This record gives sequence, structure tokens and C-alpha cells, in this order.
Amino acid sequence: MPMYDYECPSCGDFTDLRPMAECREPQPCPVCAAASPRVMRTAPAFSTVSAATRKAHGTNERSADRPKMLSEIGHKHGPNCGCGGGSKTGRTVARGADGSKAFPTARPWMISH
Repeated sequence: MPMYDYECPSCGDFTDLRPMAECREPQPCPVCAAASPRVMRTAPAFSTVSAATRKAHGTNERSADRPKMLSEIGHKHGPNCGCGGGSKTGRTVARGADGSKAFPTARPWMISH
């Protein structure tokens, strides 16, 4: 928002922040509340933000909790495609001497068929 200069007929000059749409309207004096017209002694001063502060605000506005896209991770395939997690050989099967099967990676409380 720009700062504009105004001149009160009884109190003198003062500066105030105003929206650009209201720049032509008189501003009440902060001391006596008299309607004071805008004077153009200098160009309107715009409040500026340094580049570092602007970059920090932009970083904070982006969500840090958003999910990563596949292009950011480096995989070209979808999840559980098996190409990036090493070799998967399936379930481990242990065979007993009598030919019985056991699955050591399976849930031990489940009864197999």
C-alpha cells in the first residue's frame, strides 16, 4: 500500500497509508480530524520487502506436507512396481523332511491349509 502526503489547513503536513483507489479522497487529520487534501511533494512511497524476506514468505506458503511426486523421487513407475525396491523373490518357504511346508514370514497364528 502506498504512502501519501496530506496537508491539514491548521496542523500542517502528515503522511498516511491509503489504498490506491482512495488516493484522491481527502484524509482526516490525525490531530484535529479536519479533512485534508492530498499534496504531491514527493512520489508515493511503496513499502517494499527485501528479496530474502519475499523468498522466505514464498517458501512458507508452499506446503511442506504435500506428497512427493514420482518425478521428484526419481521413479518412472507407480508404487509397488518392484523396480526400485531390489529383488523380490516371493514368499520364503521352508520344507520339512517329510515334505511339509512352513512359511516363516507368514503370520504364525494363522493355520495353513
